[in-house]
Amino acid sequence: MSAAEAEPTLIGSVQRALRLVDIVANSPRPLPTKMLSAITGLTPGTTYNLVRTLVHEGYLSSEPDGLVLGTRFPSFQQQIDSRGVFLARVRSALRDVTEDVGATAYLSRFADGEMHLVDIVDAERNPRVELWVGLHSSAHATALGKQILADLPDEDRLDYLSRHRLEELTPRTISDRRTLLTQLEHSPGWAIDKEEYAIGATCVAVPVIAPGVTASLAISLPAEQAVVDRKLVSNLQRTARRLSLQLGADSLDAGPEAEFTI
Repeated sequence: MSAAEAEPTLIGSVQRALRLVDIVANSPRPLPTKMLSAITGLTPGTTYNLVRTLVHEGYLSSEPDGLVLGTRFPSFQQQIDSRGVFLARVRSALRDVTEDVGATAYLSRFADGEMHLVDIVDAERNPRVELWVGLHSSAHATALGKQILADLPDEDRLDYLSRHRLEELTPRTISDRRTLLTQLEHSPGWAIDKEEYAIGATCVAVPVIAPGVTASLAISLPAEQAVVDRKLVSNLQRTARRLSLQLGADSLDAGPEAEFTI
């Protein structure tokens, strides 16, 4: 056998396609096709053709703001906490919420002692609240942050609050530590902020809990249009429980349905 015959035959188009999937799988944000082209050095035409094929086969999924992993990605079930897989799961859940209730949907996560905004999916009729203060400095004033704080063990909650000032972002913000702790300790299993982060906006959040994951799923609505009732909260809880299961929770019904009180 000659040296040439002994060398494996490599298919360049397959290598390029796998490279695109690898980049998307390791990205914490959706990636536009143009950005993939720039990262890889492939021509736009080649990149678009490869992406079109990968989307058709289910290895990538096209979102308005870029590409995420598709449901046929081989390690979608095994590597839940890899960045690309986690993002793809979250994006699917947020899109379900946005389409169901017509409100912009958010997901935040507690990691390494801090709050992180993972993803947002905008609703056409109710666009996102302007994020003028980052979540790391406004957890006490947002439904996203308050839900996570309520779910943390007492020691972690107190540690977090000892390291963050309770800035008064609006006249409705709870800036007194004792008052906030009392509210968190009596959480009904979901959280709300009524113009505490931004005047004119009401947000509602529910927990997303799985092994190694403490997160919250939320929606925002104009305050004058916000009707926060049992149906709305139940819809959010249903999606959040499904996402928890996809992220590794033992069962869909991990506990009793949260109490509904306002």
